Amino acid sequence: MTTRLYWHTDCFNHDPGRMHPEHPSRLKAVLKALEGDDFAALTHHECPMGTNEQVARVHPQKYIDNMYAAIPAEGMHPIDADTSVSPGSWDAAMRAVGGVCAAVDAVVTGECDNAFCAVRPPGHHAERARSMGFCLFSNVAIGALHARASHNQHRIAVVDFDVHHGNGTQDIFWDDPDLWLASIHQFGIYPGTGKAGERGCANNIVNVPLPAMTGSEGFRQACSDIVLPQLAKFQPDLILISAGFDAHVKDPLAALCLEEDDYTWITEQIMKVARSANGGRIVSVMEGGYEPESMAASAAAHVKALLRV
Repeated sequence: MTTRLYWHTDCFNHDPGRMHPEHPSRLKAVLKALEGDDFAALTHHECPMGTNEQVARVHPQKYIDNMYAAIPAEGMHPIDADTSVSPGSWDAAMRAVGGVCAAVDAVVTGECDNAFCAVRPPGHHAERARSMGFCLFSNVAIGALHARASHNQHRIAVVDFDVHHGNGTQDIFWDDPDLWLASIHQFGIYPGTGKAGERGCANNIVNVPLPAMTGSEGFRQACSDIVLPQLAKFQPDLILISAGFDAHVKDPLAALCLEEDDYTWITEQIMKVARSANGGRIVSVMEGGYEPESMAASAAAHVKALLRV
């Protein structure tokens, strides 16, 4: 059995602007870091193109149509103050969707133990009917509902350790007691949501807002005390990870001050819960991380842990 890496060159072609933090160099750095002997067991797979049916399980058709219509023939088109699309954005977003759904297929059917989807644009800020925060479609939510529709995986958990609150996933999961989200994030930064009191229809949302400069010890303590016990209690059929690496101490957009070892640790802890709950089914999906060197090192630490099944 193996860990699969899903990626596609189309994901390089989403161009939000030369000075934009969510730049293609992020993905290139991560893929470069996943080369070499340490990753010899990692099997590479191209992301297929996602389908309208997959996206429409989460986003209204009007939203999908409007996003397609917004793609320019040349240059860039702003969606909001932070989010722009370019001629390559549609294919990149649909490859991200397709890669996550293909990873779900492979993990649930036992073709591999787990998977990491190195895709962009990211997705965890995309709400059901609103794109925001560099995100067009909610990749992890689409993967969750694909697992349910195609594989009868009913109880799906998402663990989001991006430094920013996963407001889009929260919006989509809020009213479904069998969709569970834990978001561990820095409090008081974008998008301004994610208070501990935001709990969903059946306490299926677990928000863990942490103060700036929390560091490794505080992060691990919060995960051990709050997130991991509740994840184990939920007993998910499948776990998806919103794997943002922007909580790293070198990242310019936040100040949670984590290190690479923290990504190893949290991955190992999630894997322990997954082994007990569902035989180890995990699909991890790349989200944020805006300093390419530290992001690449953190992603490498995360994937090394996934390989140790």
